[in-house]
Amino acid sequence: MSHCCDHQHPNPATAAPNGDSNPHPAGARLSRFRIEQMDCPTEQGLIETRLGKLAGVSGLEFNLLSRVLGVWHALPDEQAIIAAINELGFSAQPLAAEQPPASAATSASKPWWPLALAGVAALAAELLHFSALAPEWAVAGVALLAILLSGLSTYKKGWVALKNRNLNINALMSIAVTGAVLIGQWPEAAMVMVLFALAELIEAKSLDRARQAIHGLLALTPEQATVLQVDGSWQSVPTSQVAIGAQVRVRPGERIGLDGVVSAGQSTVNQAPITGESLPVDKAAGDPLFAGTINQGGELHYQVSAAADNSTLARIIHAVEQAQGTRAPTQRFVDQFSRIYTPTVFALAVAVALLPPLLLGGAWLEWAYRALVLLVIACPCALVISTPVTIVSGLAAAARRGILIKGGVYLELGHQLRALALDKTGTLTHGRPVQTDYLALHSDACDPAQLAASLAQRSDHPVSQAIARHAEQQGVTLLAVDNFTALPGRGVSGLFDGQLYQLGNHRLVEELGLCSPALEAMLEPLERQGKSVVLLCAPSQVLALFAVADTLKASSQAAIAELHKLGIKTCMLTGDNAHTAAAIALQAGIDEAHGNLLPEHKLATIHTLQGNGQIVGMVGDGINDAPALAQANIGFAMGAAGSDSAIETADVALMDDDLRKIPAFIRLSRRTAAILKQNIALALGVKALFLLITLAGHASLWMAVFADMGVSLLVVANGLRLLRQEQQA
Repeated sequence: MSHCCDHQHPNPATAAPNGDSNPHPAGARLSRFRIEQMDCPTEQGLIETRLGKLAGVSGLEFNLLSRVLGVWHALPDEQAIIAAINELGFSAQPLAAEQPPASAATSASKPWWPLALAGVAALAAELLHFSALAPEWAVAGVALLAILLSGLSTYKKGWVALKNRNLNINALMSIAVTGAVLIGQWPEAAMVMVLFALAELIEAKSLDRARQAIHGLLALTPEQATVLQVDGSWQSVPTSQVAIGAQVRVRPGERIGLDGVVSAGQSTVNQAPITGESLPVDKAAGDPLFAGTINQGGELHYQVSAAADNSTLARIIHAVEQAQGTRAPTQRFVDQFSRIYTPTVFALAVAVALLPPLLLGGAWLEWAYRALVLLVIACPCALVISTPVTIVSGLAAAARRGILIKGGVYLELGHQLRALALDKTGTLTHGRPVQTDYLALHSDACDPAQLAASLAQRSDHPVSQAIARHAEQQGVTLLAVDNFTALPGRGVSGLFDGQLYQLGNHRLVEELGLCSPALEAMLEPLERQGKSVVLLCAPSQVLALFAVADTLKASSQAAIAELHKLGIKTCMLTGDNAHTAAAIALQAGIDEAHGNLLPEHKLATIHTLQGNGQIVGMVGDGINDAPALAQANIGFAMGAAGSDSAIETADVALMDDDLRKIPAFIRLSRRTAAILKQNIALALGVKALFLLITLAGHASLWMAVFADMGVSLLVVANGLRLLRQEQQA
């Protein structure tokens, strides 16, 4: 493990590919390597510099979370790449194309006893030095033992960094400890190296927690599934070997191993790992199941719909791994700052060591010591490490809640969101019309609801289907229909026992001459509410009216209210008529509503909202929302669970249909931004303070290590707070 310090810009030849187009030369192929030592931008910078010079390499893809490097190259084999990586002191283990990167994410534990023995030796050197009980050579010997036990790996990595002209923490610590030895500060040199090694160990454990927040999702998927065999028996099979279309059985209490569709049985399933839903979801034949969720109620049989490595859970993990590799604005600023800051402070340290003795007659050893303290302070570890840890923690916290964020840039941008446009159908509403009103005006030989349902059941129009579903739920017995006829743009008709009945809209009633002022008075308030009114007509009179509407989701009102509390202006964009748009907007509490919009009109509205420099979000679930989603600063896709396209194209994917996840995302973004600012202020503040203390001659090497490593640990712990803030603030 090495601290995240100086990070260099990628060599143009090694820039990772973006987008769908392949920027690599024809014939280039991707090889992947597991590099145990590659876990932060320090190692990434060294690898970019080294492989950027290797002929035949056209691009690099870094997954620091899984310590996996992807190399696009046209080399005959991988040996040259492995040799170049080995030159940096790293070990490269080739990965098979189908092997998931996250499968080997756990770090190998190192023996603790060398560091413990080094600590004892460093403490002994300090005691012997202060007590004067042993000669100087004995103190030096004990101190040297401590340095060798705790610092050999630091010296090795420092030498590699210096050869590559990279002033990372390993190079700076190697120079500082060596300098302390050369000026006779043996005990302090030993204590500094031990403290640094201890801080590295603690930091490694902290960073592993951030990694495991993502990789822990893998443990949600069982390794075995019970699969139906050709002979009718059930057999336990590794999930990786189960084919699409296979029938799988899952008993109560078991985790579901693969994505699929229920073929038999009824149960409730805990989908929190995928969608973040707090309550179990009822499942019956035809309902989707997701790998990693828990069957709670009864036994279910399901047909596998996706391979193990392409399940919704696998795509979530892959998307978050890719997201943590993209550099957020704050992280880019920190990287640029550190490239200027570190060499500047290094040059200052050299000046402190040389100028006072040469120009002012200062003591060489005293000013050399102050320069060594400055070298320890020079590395912006705390500053650089704070941003990736905070961003990864935020991405992991969001994923646990069923919010899939496609990059740190969107996590940071969310706190600047000022306006949110929302599609209506499927976003604010259920997207499935239901019968909301029924009024019998006249009775006939049969129940009007029974006649209407019998006609509606034969139609494929969504409004008719809503009436038919309502009748089915009420247990209405359907009648036989003769001479069923569709009346385009108006409704349907049919004969019951030779009597003609028609089920249709307002226009049909007017054409039949059955409209009246009294009927108009009944229809007008329903139509003003945005409801579609259907009427059942006999030859001489209207028998009944039915109102159908796409109803508001239960969570929509609460979500809009939360958005308003956060200072977000809301706007609804829909292709429905203006009456419907206004009615739904009023129910939901939305600020503005725009109806009769085509996709290009939605796009133009987003442009208008962005006209005054506002950061605008767009929420949608359909293809017609795609242009507006693409134009918005942040595009939110609804109900992305199981949807390849939504997970791949959205900036933020809400894994279920709960709009309340958007306020949760904004709050998480604001907390992330606050923590990033806190960490930057803390890191720079401590650096500035110790710079002044050092120049005044009041700081020692071990104090500088405590300050530098202590702040690093503080910013890591501060970033990890996001993982603990699972409840809404």
